[in-house]
Amino acid sequence: MNSIIKTGLIAAAIAMPAHAEPNPKLLTIVTSADPQIQLMAMVLTANAVAKGAEARVLLCGPAGDMALEDGPESVWAPQPPMKASSQGMLLNLMARSAVKVQVCAIYLPGKGSDASVLLQGVTAAAPDAMAAEIVDSRTTVLTF
Repeated sequence: MNSIIKTGLIAAAIAMPAHAEPNPKLLTIVTSADPQIQLMAMVLTANAVAKGAEARVLLCGPAGDMALEDGPESVWAPQPPMKASSQGMLLNLMARSAVKVQVCAIYLPGKGSDASVLLQGVTAAAPDAMAAEIVDSRTTVLTF
C-alpha cells in the first residue's frame, strides 16, 4: 500500500507545474495614420492574444481616430488582402478577447472633444498607469 501512495504522489508531482507562469503581457502602441500599419498592429495583437497574451492597445495621435465612433474612412475602409479594416479588427479584439483599448491622455483634449466621441468601451489612458504597464517586466511593448 505504501508504494501505491508514493507512486501516486510522484505522478501528481510530475503532472503539476511547480508554479503556473502568468500569461505574457502585450502593450501595442499605435501612432501611425497609415491604415495598413494600423491594421497590421491589430492583426499581430490578435495573434498574440490567440497565443495566450494578455493585451492592451494604446492609440495616440492619428491612430486615435481608430477609437472614434464616427471615425474617418481610413479606419473603416477595407484593406487588402482580407478586406479587413483597422477599426473592425479593433472592435473584434475588444468583443472577442476583452482587450483593453485606450487613447492617449492628450488625444481628446487635442481634438477638442470628450469621451462621448469614442467607441463604447474605449477610455482615455492615465499616464501613470500606462507607465507602470510599460516598465512591468512581463510586458512586451510593440509600437507602430
